[in-house]
Amino acid sequence: MNKDILVCGVGGQGTVLASKLIASAAMKLGNAVHSAETIGMAQRGGSVTSHIRIGEQAYSPLIPGGCADVILAFEPAEAVRNLSYLKKDGVVIVNSVPVKPVTESLNESGYDGTQMISYLKTKCECIVVDAEKLCAQFGSTRYFNVAILGVATGTGKLGIDAATLLKEIETRVPAKFADINKAAFMAGVQFSNRKDA
Repeated sequence: MNKDILVCGVGGQGTVLASKLIASAAMKLGNAVHSAETIGMAQRGGSVTSHIRIGEQAYSPLIPGGCADVILAFEPAEAVRNLSYLKKDGVVIVNSVPVKPVTESLNESGYDGTQMISYLKTKCECIVVDAEKLCAQFGSTRYFNVAILGVATGTGKLGIDAATLLKEIETRVPAKFADINKAAFMAGVQFSNRKDA
């Protein structure tokens, strides 16, 4: 399998764990994997971008512009910011719920993510997921990082089967949170199946 996956969001959303789950699952399936994170002021809600390159054709960890098969975006503005990485027939799976920057509370610009989502829909294949609705049953959007992996898995865009990712969740997530994370992942899979129906 050859696949370039970019995961983007802001600090505190769990993007790094999501990228590690993808990379380790791909390795368990016998693939060569390169990955790298770009973390800018992540502790303060800054941009976080993870590059995951799967397959023998990847010679460096960073995805060149116009080459990503999939962008998993935890925040609408981050999806737009990283759109130049997407290949012509690639797909963006994006959270519709924005993380408002500190400047928004000072300026009240009205940023709610809707313009970003509208723009993405005109530029590429775009699957929009409302993190609050999808994760409501779990009591927190903190589980969206594994739920979005479920969405990507269910659509077949990730190229990794659900069983392998569920095993990685069991391995990498603390035991007391494993069951709820696996449930969030499966909720994402079910969401994608509803979208395809």
